[in-house]
Amino acid sequence: MTSLSTKLAEREAAGRPIQVGLIGAGKFGSMFISQCHRTPGMRLAGIADLSADRAKAALKRTGFPKDAYDTTGSMSVEEGIRAGKTAITTDSAALIATPGIDVILEVTGSPAAGIRHTLLCCEHKKHIVMINVEADVLAGPLLARKAREADIIYSMAYGDQPALIAELVDWARTAGFDVVCAGKGTKHLPAYHASTPDTVWDYYGFTKEQLASGDFNPQMFNSFLDGTKSALEMAAVANACDLTPPDDGLLFPPCGRHDLPGTLRPKADGGLLDKKGTVEVVSCLEVDGRPVHNDLRWGVYVIIEAPGEYQKDCFKQYGLETDSTGKYAAQYKPFHLIGLELGVSIANIMCRGEPTGQTRTWAGDVVATAKRDLKAGEKLDGEGGFMVYGKLLPAEASMKIEGLPIGLAHGLVLKADKKQGQGLSWKDVEYSEKNQAVAVRREMEAAFTKEFAAKKGVNGTNGVH
Repeated sequence: MTSLSTKLAEREAAGRPIQVGLIGAGKFGSMFISQCHRTPGMRLAGIADLSADRAKAALKRTGFPKDAYDTTGSMSVEEGIRAGKTAITTDSAALIATPGIDVILEVTGSPAAGIRHTLLCCEHKKHIVMINVEADVLAGPLLARKAREADIIYSMAYGDQPALIAELVDWARTAGFDVVCAGKGTKHLPAYHASTPDTVWDYYGFTKEQLASGDFNPQMFNSFLDGTKSALEMAAVANACDLTPPDDGLLFPPCGRHDLPGTLRPKADGGLLDKKGTVEVVSCLEVDGRPVHNDLRWGVYVIIEAPGEYQKDCFKQYGLETDSTGKYAAQYKPFHLIGLELGVSIANIMCRGEPTGQTRTWAGDVVATAKRDLKAGEKLDGEGGFMVYGKLLPAEASMKIEGLPIGLAHGLVLKADKKQGQGLSWKDVEYSEKNQAVAVRREMEAAFTKEFAAKKGVNGTNGVH
């Protein structure tokens, strides 16, 4: 196997570094900025952000070499590529259209922006790493198809948990194991579903000094705490790995690394799962708030099943964490470094022609769910806000209730009252089909409605229509 670092070194020696365009200079983008200049064979050609000052601050804060970027702000991205310097722009469309750019990193966190940028990448033939899980879950199954039709690669972001989970699932299947469950760890309690940007820092326990660093957005961090981000990430994993989400949302069971195979096995064998081949998130907190021993808060895992007694013996001989029967075993990675690892995706795309995880089907969806009693006439404030959180459902179940995706639950006015804990539907809000994100989502729903119906027709008639 030829290593990626060797291939990158060869590009550097040949004077053909990968030219990267970054859209979004927040926390994830800043982490990539801090490492990319240390990678031979890779250049950060340009950064597009709504605030040029924020982009400059990210470069300065992360230790990016001052002589390696345009401090004046007058250089175009194309001029920057020729000069070997990183240019800064507020025009993301111009960045994508720039000749010479190889890969775009979409790190905005805005579903609408993610859709728009993906379609522009299709138009201008730029590979895209979709760090924006909100956009990927909202319309990724359709966007991935459009990317394939445009002959570009649409990829998950290595370092982010969904891509690392997909890697573990791929490892398991390549080695011939059935995947029982896959997922990640997080910090969660049932009360967190009602968390708001006003309560998030108390739950996290960050200091004023940490918050003053400039990397902390309360609504974004609240989306992690209230369960929305976990739901989105597990939907992305389900869609990339063809796994089935739980029927009624994530359970978030408290679970340490040593308990993974015992907890995440079917109910018939003493576990919590209603079915095999699913996704789940484990919490680092017991239900009473005590810390879980040996937790997996920052990590990812896959549960595999021994197909026979011989494999069970091998699990024991080689020290795998197993359940009490020895039948189910866990493989895990205890950490993820998000933007610090993102270069692996770029190298994989350009040196091997492969994504690091990719949406392939529509298995999971995330439906906007009321955090409190909501009244008709109120305007939704989106992911991580005061009004709704995202609940993971199987895509077909979401379609059955005409679920309103969490990625569109921002700025829409309610037409009906909703009780706390109720899911919202398209019928509950006022929306316009002229909105690009709405139109793309509705196009995807229409396409997959036909596929779901055809699939049921085949399964219901033993393959005969």
